[in-house]
Amino acid sequence: MTLTWRKNALTERHRALGATLEPWNGMPTAWTYDDDIDNGYIAIRTKAGLMDISGLNVVHVIGAHAEWVLNRTVTRDVRKIYPGKAAYATMLDDRGMLVDDGIIYRTGPNSWLVVHGSGTTLEQLNKEAVGRDVAVLFDSDVQILSLQGPLSVDFLEKHVPGIRDLKYFHHMDTQLFGHSVLISRTGYTGERGYEIFCKFDDAVDIWDTILQEGQDEGIIPVQFSTLDMFRVEGALFFFPDDMSEAHPFENDMPGDSLWELGLTFTVSPTNEEFRGIAQHQYREGKERFKMYGVELDSDQPAEAGDRVLDAQGNDVGVVTCGMYSPLTKRSVALARLNPDLATPDVPVQVQGEGDTTAAKTHSLPFEDPQKKKPRGKA
Repeated sequence: MTLTWRKNALTERHRALGATLEPWNGMPTAWTYDDDIDNGYIAIRTKAGLMDISGLNVVHVIGAHAEWVLNRTVTRDVRKIYPGKAAYATMLDDRGMLVDDGIIYRTGPNSWLVVHGSGTTLEQLNKEAVGRDVAVLFDSDVQILSLQGPLSVDFLEKHVPGIRDLKYFHHMDTQLFGHSVLISRTGYTGERGYEIFCKFDDAVDIWDTILQEGQDEGIIPVQFSTLDMFRVEGALFFFPDDMSEAHPFENDMPGDSLWELGLTFTVSPTNEEFRGIAQHQYREGKERFKMYGVELDSDQPAEAGDRVLDAQGNDVGVVTCGMYSPLTKRSVALARLNPDLATPDVPVQVQGEGDTTAAKTHSLPFEDPQKKKPRGKA
């Protein structure tokens, strides 16, 4: 059984909502509530919803050599990130294969936050920090609340001066309900939204106050699993669920290149120091698969592990995550497809347990491909 070695300040709030908490990164996490998952999806797409994403790993990187250590660890050129700004980045191993992704926040001239999921970023940072003037500190106190949806800014504007002017992928130190917080205009939903970093002792009051004061605006608590619906529509990959760690190759060890995953936009041409750069460059044009979309002729979601078949019945890929939207009435899925099928409108079939469904390939993302919603200035 996986151990939970981190504390969640909202454990009792989640249990009151019917959650059976299960560990993620050592943190008790409310994967489900006694509520239809569609309710949270609709709330965030049309109004706003509040999620606890405290299971993310938060690492402080501080010191004169912090910039160098980060440039060795992540594919972005962090020298271009100024205090108050953030950037999505990927992390590779010596083979040029993805081992994690996350968001890099610059909080000062020589201070950073690195927020990542289930990969090995912390280990990579510690390895690069040896012998350097830098401290790499895992933060076991911080809790992260995610307020997402088109009305999130209207709610926060009542309590946080200047929040409406905060740009996409920027952050600010401020006060919320009398508590010191860092608020970042980021999220994992494809909607306008904000992530609130707070102390363990302040999380319950912030959670309760948002839900109480936001009730009339339709703000509700949203179970963690709802993120799967948003990430499918927005092509927001989740390590390792979309990767070969979960969908292994028959005759190859786990590991996917950024070319296969469509994540080469995370590589800064001015960063020539990151781990695995030579192998990353070598792997261009050698893709074994490509992440792509599939739209099903169905009112049911595809399941992870469902096989994708071409018109002749040949196995040409695997679904990593699927969802059915009660708003758009579409069943869509992320899939690892043979590279020659990564083009729109190719007829395919999705084979699940006991049935086969007609489908077609679809470019990614399915929802808001220009990312106008999270970047919106309204």
